[in-house]
Amino acid sequence: MPQRHSKNNNDLAFFTYEEKRKLGYGTQRERLGKDSIKPFDACCLCLKPLIHPLCCPKGHTFCKECILECLLAQKKDIKRKLAAHEAQKKLEKEEEGEKRMLQKSKELDAFDQQNHGAVPQYHDRSGSDDKNGFHGANSVKVTSFEEEALRNMKAFWLPSATPEATAKVEAPSTDTICPEGQEKLKLKSLFPISFTEESTDQKNKKSVEKSYMCPSCKSTLTNTMSLVTISTCGHVFCKKCSDKFLVTDKVCLVCNKPCKERNFVPLEKGGTGFAAHDERLEARDFKHLGSGSGLGLVKPAPKNY
Repeated sequence: MPQRHSKNNNDLAFFTYEEKRKLGYGTQRERLGKDSIKPFDACCLCLKPLIHPLCCPKGHTFCKECILECLLAQKKDIKRKLAAHEAQKKLEKEEEGEKRMLQKSKELDAFDQQNHGAVPQYHDRSGSDDKNGFHGANSVKVTSFEEEALRNMKAFWLPSATPEATAKVEAPSTDTICPEGQEKLKLKSLFPISFTEESTDQKNKKSVEKSYMCPSCKSTLTNTMSLVTISTCGHVFCKKCSDKFLVTDKVCLVCNKPCKERNFVPLEKGGTGFAAHDERLEARDFKHLGSGSGLGLVKPAPKNY
């Protein structure tokens, strides 16, 4: 067993295992508790109880106001990016036209000097002057690189003359995405859902929050249960009742509305932007030490939650 002196020794030229462990060196793991898990009846955006709930085809639930604001913000952002991309394309087209005009004027000037100048000028096919050596007593050979450098000279030590890199704006996608599942999402693909609230007799008197039940087996819905909703009418059932009755009868047990197997949407439970659920309930973070500084540089590891 390590002695107490070995744990408290801090005069070595290197970090011991105990010192690294105290600084948080290595991969830190933490088991996520109940407070980190989103309830099944909470919005994926505001994390509050659902108000006029809407569900996407992948089973993520949102408040109506939250998801509409999210999709509207995405539309505005796409419109802004499209405008910036069009402005960039227009600017590039204008710059290309200016370059062509400048090149054409240079060719005309060279042609004029060749025919009317006192000293003949020599040009090769690439447009560089003085290909065959020195011509004329007063001619000075200046390379195209030097001309470009003199024309666009920037001083890094002067804030007013510091060069600026042009940021390229890529053409954005025009599709809105689901903020939780990151798949394409349209407003018309959302459908309302409705939970069956427990009666006053079945409800726990100490509980202040609303509690819901499966309309078929009357069991209280919790995060531990797998839930299924019907996209045609929006009623929510537990997975057992869905497999036992809905799949075979093809009729909703609440409103008797016919449905097909493709209308059954399993609701996503648990996970938020901070935690997941089921077997992925462990958050990881990797921390390594800075070389010679004694400070820990935090670098997130692939999160396995």
